[in-house]
Amino acid sequence: MKILTTLSLRLRIFLFFALLAVCGVGLVLVSLAIGYARAQATGLASGFVFAGVLSGFGLLALSVGVWFLFDENVARPIERLATGLRSRAHAGAGGVDKHAARYLGDLAPAAEAVSEQLMKSTMDQASIVASETARLSADKARLTALLSEIPVAMILVNPAHQIVLYDKQAAGVLSQVCPPRLNASIFDYFKKGPFLAAHKKMMATGLEQSFTDLAAANGLEFDARLKPLGPGDGYLVIIDDAHTNIAPDQSRPVVFDFDLMEGQATDNLMDMQLNDLSYVVFDTETTGLLPHKDEVVQIGAVRVVKGKIVPGEIVNQLVDPGMKIPPASTKVHGVTNAMVAGQPGIDVAGKHLHDFARGAVLVAHNAPFDMAFLRRHAETCGVEWTHPILDTVLLSAVLYGTTEVHTLDALCERLGVTIPPELRHTALGDAHATAEVLCKMLAMLHSRGIETLAGAIAEAKKHKRLLDDLN
Repeated sequence: MKILTTLSLRLRIFLFFALLAVCGVGLVLVSLAIGYARAQATGLASGFVFAGVLSGFGLLALSVGVWFLFDENVARPIERLATGLRSRAHAGAGGVDKHAARYLGDLAPAAEAVSEQLMKSTMDQASIVASETARLSADKARLTALLSEIPVAMILVNPAHQIVLYDKQAAGVLSQVCPPRLNASIFDYFKKGPFLAAHKKMMATGLEQSFTDLAAANGLEFDARLKPLGPGDGYLVIIDDAHTNIAPDQSRPVVFDFDLMEGQATDNLMDMQLNDLSYVVFDTETTGLLPHKDEVVQIGAVRVVKGKIVPGEIVNQLVDPGMKIPPASTKVHGVTNAMVAGQPGIDVAGKHLHDFARGAVLVAHNAPFDMAFLRRHAETCGVEWTHPILDTVLLSAVLYGTTEVHTLDALCERLGVTIPPELRHTALGDAHATAEVLCKMLAMLHSRGIETLAGAIAEAKKHKRLLDDLN
């Protein structure tokens, strides 16, 4: 009986009616056998058999009809009610569909009352949080202004050697090696051997260590210092002089997330909690819908760390497809032949996205379509796409059931995410909307008891047929 508790409500109701139908038909067959045995002597067996078979089909039709009505008016509305309440509770969107639940008596109005009370309490708390957030934003602006005037690049690193904070000068320096990213390993930018030797000396002495031979992974040399913080609080990397040409437009304000100070190993992503992972949510715009012959014209990507979108950490790259863009495709995404002229090819753009996604889970809406383009050019880019992948189409099916609509527009409407019309069907616009959807879904998955990446992928695979049909 324990296995029945793991089945969905609608499936359990279906099994109940299936049992009713089987038992009804079984009773008819038993009666038929007994009646047939008695009727053989009288020569009325054929009429008796016909009556029995007819009654069996009648019972079966009745069971199916009652099940359909029950499923349509009870089981499905209850599932919609549950997902609506979960969306309201964990994503701040959705609500009670009173029309769909009109045959559930007082259940829908009662659920709506609870939902409204929850939202009222949430709004009261939100007003308090908003005032504190405004104050913190002002403090951050002051901090950014102050750090921007300091003529050195600073990077705060946690004890697990992952980046927690970098300023605009550091962003310019790091970008010469690899896209700067929160929660990225510091060894994506510096040679591991010399860096760890310096770190060991700093930890042993408790004193700042200076370097003139600290070389980045691609041969760029940095004059830098390692400065210890409190015990267990990580350390600062201060770059006094970088022998690089840093373009002014590469400057960015301070980017940080102090939640990352509690660093942890990221070797086995599959066992990590969903909210502790780093995600790169991406989208591509293409010359057409055939991955084996069409080409990418635009790549957009957004990073999500600790369940939050990281401002400023994006990819927004036009790509020269090496072929003419059909007018019909331009009408959809707005990318013209003139716009991609002189832009990098997929070999450069694909490699940049791969660097941007180091150590992260890739997320896309209908990921097989976008990944087909990237994998076709993997050898040209000199990379292997071995990242774990989550698909928001499948996550939607996990949360809302396969009978709902799972387009990006439907998901955004369901979860209260707004895509500005001018950004719809642009790579970065769709990627950002998908990232917002993902952040809300993570809380909902947690409420469903889906805690780890392995668990999310296992549940998503149960609905893989949706993607097969879609593509």
